[in-house]
Amino acid sequence: VLAEVIKAFGAPENAQRMEEARDNACNDMGKMLQFLLPVATQIQQEVIKAYGFSSDGEGVLKFARLIKSYESQDPEIASMSGKLKAMFLPPMTLPPHGAGTGGVAAS
Repeated sequence: VLAEVIKAFGAPENAQRMEEARDNACNDMGKMLQFLLPVATQIQQEVIKAYGFSSDGEGVLKFARLIKSYESQDPEIASMSGKLKAMFLPPMTLPPHGAGTGGVAAS
C-alpha cells in the first residue's frame, strides 16, 4: 500500500497538484499546512480507501500510525516512509551554529 501511495504522488496530475501547492506555500510552514498538506492527504486517501481505510483524514492518520509501527521492524518500510514524508514535508534546516544560543561571542 505504501509503495502505491508513493507511486500515486509520482503520477503527473498529482505531481502537478503538489507543485502548485508548494508554489502557493512559498516554504512557509503555516502555508505548507494550509496548501500542501490537504493535497497530500487527498492523494493518500485516493489510494488507501481501496485497502479498507476510511476515505477521510482519520483514515490517513490510521495509515500513518500503521506505517510508523512497522518502521522499526522493516528497513524497507522505513525507507519508503522517509520517501513519502519527503514528498510533502519541507526539509528541516538547522539554524546557523551558535546563532542566538546565548553563547560567548569571539573577540
